[in-house]
Amino acid sequence: MSNKVAIIASNGGLFDAYKVFNIATAAAATEKEVAIFFTFEGLNLIHKQAMQQLPMPEGREHFAEGFAKANVPSIPELVEMALDMGVKFIGCQMTMDVMGLTKEDFIDGIEVGGAVTFLEFAKDAAPTLTF
Repeated sequence: MSNKVAIIASNGGLFDAYKVFNIATAAAATEKEVAIFFTFEGLNLIHKQAMQQLPMPEGREHFAEGFAKANVPSIPELVEMALDMGVKFIGCQMTMDVMGLTKEDFIDGIEVGGAVTFLEFAKDAAPTLTF
């Protein structure tokens, strides 16, 4: 059985962020080696400004109160927790180039790489998840 969990984050909404970082931190807490590949809108989850204002799905605004009542950490807090737990963050170089973004646009601690970088990690991961 693999000790690796590979996650692809290709969507950039608030619910997507909670899914990605909840799974990543849970896996890291069980001593799995975890890598997240952020591509297309998924780059919003680690972008310094965008991660502060991820969109709530339309018609789901009532969840904001539930998150607060349940003391659910914010996305920036979950990002910090994941990094502290050793989760590897890989920003997609191709997508960054297409969008005119540089490593400086993102939080500290990310690696920039292409699909090959992620595939090298994911080749023996189980599970591999996409959000």
